[in-house]
Amino acid sequence: MTVGIAVFDRETGQFVQQENAEQQFRSASVVKLLIALDFFWNRGPEYDVPAADQERLEVMLRSSDDDAASYYWDQLGGAAIVDRMVGRLGLTRTAGPPASHPGFWGYVAITPADTVRIYRYLLDDAPEPVRRYVMGLLHRATRHGTDGIDQYFGIASAFEPGFSIKQGWSGFKGSSGYRSDRQKPESVVDLVNDALHTTGTVGPDDRSIVAVFTLHPSGTPYEEAYAQVTRLTAGLTVPGAVRVQTADK
Repeated sequence: MTVGIAVFDRETGQFVQQENAEQQFRSASVVKLLIALDFFWNRGPEYDVPAADQERLEVMLRSSDDDAASYYWDQLGGAAIVDRMVGRLGLTRTAGPPASHPGFWGYVAITPADTVRIYRYLLDDAPEPVRRYVMGLLHRATRHGTDGIDQYFGIASAFEPGFSIKQGWSGFKGSSGYRSDRQKPESVVDLVNDALHTTGTVGPDDRSIVAVFTLHPSGTPYEEAYAQVTRLTAGLTVPGAVRVQTADK
């Protein structure tokens, strides 16, 4: 298993654990955070959300719906979303998908450290209506994605409720997009091995930001990767966290 980890304590303003924090991984659904923030960027000062968008944003952020993400990817300009958000948030190693696959938003390159930067913006710098809306949905993530995948691995299984999550998975049998791209393009990130990422916040007032990115040999059973990521996450140093005693299930 290839691992990238970044844990940031917002109370002290310091990273408490890092491992390969600057390594690029394919984002899978973690990029939906950037899609949502780009959607909101020029909607101030009220940041009202039309009814149709409320439904799409909710299912995209709570249940990791891919159709909603693809809709916004097309509507907002595809890779231009990433380019804009890189500049706005000061991301250092995040980049759009390969030019040969412009519609594959899950192939965006991202790092654990940049993921922490995204959450820090969302929690500390985003306009209050945006923070309240997006974090409210992440705190109410559903147990299963709209593709039927159980997304309560990692943070959601390791720590007691109160967490927020935006998970990512790619390549596993039964998941949305499984084998949709049999010929992988050249890329700065590994597009072959199966990806399972857990990101979000833990503790009172979202004290700790956790970003765990993992790659597993292609064909790894989902249940096996689920258990590995949960055990890994449960063993991290996470200020403010209350661990679930059965996190190794």
